[in-house]
Amino acid sequence: MELVIGDKLYSTWSLRPWLVLKRCGADFSETVVRLNQPDTAEQIVRHSPAGRVPVLKVDGETIWDSLSISVWCAERYPEARLWPADAPARWQARSVVCEMHSGFMALRTECGMAPDHSMVGPGRCPAPASEAVAADIRRLVQIFREARGRFGAGGAYLYGEWSIADAFFTPVAARVRHYQIDLAAHGDKDGVARAYIDALLAQPDFREWERQALANAA
Repeated sequence: MELVIGDKLYSTWSLRPWLVLKRCGADFSETVVRLNQPDTAEQIVRHSPAGRVPVLKVDGETIWDSLSISVWCAERYPEARLWPADAPARWQARSVVCEMHSGFMALRTECGMAPDHSMVGPGRCPAPASEAVAADIRRLVQIFREARGRFGAGGAYLYGEWSIADAFFTPVAARVRHYQIDLAAHGDKDGVARAYIDALLAQPDFREWERQALANAA
């Protein structure tokens, strides 16, 4: 099994399925394509029919897109319990994952992770002040607070135990840290969303990704 990803310093899309595969205990190799290089597109198209990473190669098949790879993992590794067991929690988890996957464009654009903005380690970069970004952050805080309040009693993650939803929001946690986003100013009055962000940043597999990213950049 081979996972083709972009640089660990910047590729938020690659981080998500990498976390999911680690959670499954899958035995996989990594092929890293350096992003933002003259030959990046040429290198990626060798692996990906869509011309994008991440890509998972398994059993002679190619699976692309971080959500598709994560769904495949949930099917292949049911023992990993990648979706919440509780049905209403599972329905909501799938909804917020899809919302994260397709939305929050202002946050992605104005608080991007690129060569001048790494996803690992603390940053020194105040968040852009546009209303579109503020609206995205308010919505994230709403998601975090609602999920934690309704379904989070079983642990520190969005639905208690770690799930695909947490993989998809981990890059958000990295952005919150890097851009020094004040969640309290966006509706997190009692720190529920901040505690969740801290749990994502402390998760062991993300810490491993972070260590590897910094080592490769040295």
